[in-house]
Amino acid sequence: MKKTLLGTTALVSAGLVAGPALASDPLTVTVGGTVTAGIYYIDADDVGAVQYNESAVKLVARNIDVKAEGTLDNGMVAGVLATLSLGDDWNTNANNNDATFRELFAYLEGGFGRFEIGGTDGSAFKMHYTSPWFVPGNGVDSPNILNLPSTAAIGRHSTFSLMAADANKVTYFTPRFAGFQLGLSYTPDVSYNGPNPNGIGALPGGTLGRIDNVVEVALNYAGSFGSVDLGVDGFYVTGEGNLGAVANDPEEMGAGLNLGFGGFTFGGAYYKSEDLAVTSVPLPSAANFEEEVWTLGISYATGPWTVGVAYLDDEVSTPGFSVDTTTWQTGGGYNLGSGVDIGLDLQMTNVDAGVAGDYDAQSAGLVLSVAF
Repeated sequence: MKKTLLGTTALVSAGLVAGPALASDPLTVTVGGTVTAGIYYIDADDVGAVQYNESAVKLVARNIDVKAEGTLDNGMVAGVLATLSLGDDWNTNANNNDATFRELFAYLEGGFGRFEIGGTDGSAFKMHYTSPWFVPGNGVDSPNILNLPSTAAIGRHSTFSLMAADANKVTYFTPRFAGFQLGLSYTPDVSYNGPNPNGIGALPGGTLGRIDNVVEVALNYAGSFGSVDLGVDGFYVTGEGNLGAVANDPEEMGAGLNLGFGGFTFGGAYYKSEDLAVTSVPLPSAANFEEEVWTLGISYATGPWTVGVAYLDDEVSTPGFSVDTTTWQTGGGYNLGSGVDIGLDLQMTNVDAGVAGDYDAQSAGLVLSVAF
């Protein structure tokens, strides 16, 4: 789930002022992506009668990108991005050999801003800042690898908006003015993403257990003050949930901050949702279901080296019950060149489920991440 945060903002804002008109050439097609692999030693508490392996090889290939982009005669930029992933977001044994479209969308940008339409993350996700990633291919906020007993895990472990995730949507980003940019997204139905064979048919509205008509509003600022780089954002997301007689329109809100100076990056974020349950798919929940997540972290980069430490707290609560998951991560990486990084990933997670139990997991891993 990793997104390059300051880089994402730059990509959204880049090219928003159209250049001189050029003769159209065929769109240029490029292929890229990231594969992260690691060998981990894991010390995890038993959950009931379930015992966990003390070692694991983790392999994550969630961003295999095929991109076609070109400049039109009128100077506007048009393109398509198709992102393939191997397995699903939750690595279930039934699906982890499948190759599916995680994202597929078309875009058009120029002096008016940028439009995106299709299956991709919305404005609240793409414009968000959070704690830095310093381990190659992994971080504490929305981790690709988290060595926590799955039967004890409750919660999203993320400060990003996931209500509409990669569902088919339309998004508009304004040009950036004085460092500020506004993003708006609309998702008619969160249960469908990616391509369909012919576009024939209409889905019924108000289907029990589904979220419809999701609206995202996000605002961020990116700028520099002397030797200090600043990025800050805020977002609000709401949708129409349907659980029969229960009134439960889910909401998300959050904010994030990045500060960069002298090789250091300090970042943090806060997130809160109401009446929203994010498992393998987003679902409306019973009234009074809440989740709060916050994270802080700092990293330092010098030459090919990056090191850091980060913390995340995720609390899920309903009346009379709560689960609090906390994770520390430390480690770093070394860039070997040409997008190849090796590193050390140290994780320590605690799950406090009150009367349901208390679980701990520690792990240490050597990771290799290759971007191409």
